[in-house]
Amino acid sequence: MNGTSSKVNTMQLILIPSIITLAITLVRLVGELQHWNKTFFNPEAGGGGAVIGISWLPFILGPYFALKLMSAGERPPSIARPIVFGLIAILVAMLSIPLIRVLKLQEQFPGSLIVILVCAIVSIFVASRGWAMLNKVLLAYAYAARIPVAIIMFFAIKGDWGTHYDVPPPNFPAMSWFMKWFWIGALPQLILWITFTLCFGMFVGGIAAALRREKPAASPATA
Repeated sequence: MNGTSSKVNTMQLILIPSIITLAITLVRLVGELQHWNKTFFNPEAGGGGAVIGISWLPFILGPYFALKLMSAGERPPSIARPIVFGLIAILVAMLSIPLIRVLKLQEQFPGSLIVILVCAIVSIFVASRGWAMLNKVLLAYAYAARIPVAIIMFFAIKGDWGTHYDVPPPNFPAMSWFMKWFWIGALPQLILWITFTLCFGMFVGGIAAALRREKPAASPATA
């Protein structure tokens, strides 16, 4: 079934996952503001390693969306396509790391971030070639998940809340709060994390679709 004749309601499909994602985001924010256990609510720059967070959800929702689409009659062009293009997209995004080293931009801003953003945009295009309908759903979910975070970061950076939503990375140059939000809030949330969701969601969603192969129809009994 192609995308134009699809009966899948994308907004309905992502509604509950988006609400759950928003709830986790708000709990994370409250936990950091209240200085709860750092294992669960890490307030440091990037917030890496915190148990409570939304970055792991694409690994669950990629397969969830893929299986929902297949149940509705939507299937990838081939079993391997979303897996292959998802993997290539991940590799393209990771290409930014050696590029930054080759260009000697490790300590330079915004040069290093621009390289990361360019690779991310290219990888978004690559991932979209894997399975158009899954890409549409993942893209809608990604923005539903990340726009609220970008909004929270806007107010957190403006108010200097002391959470991972507003703490800049090491050696970040001094600038106005709005430009700080633009560089570490808007661009990462609306491009980099969109890339992350699409690439890994496509890859693991493709694996889930491949594992769910329909059993061949039984041969009619011979007379």
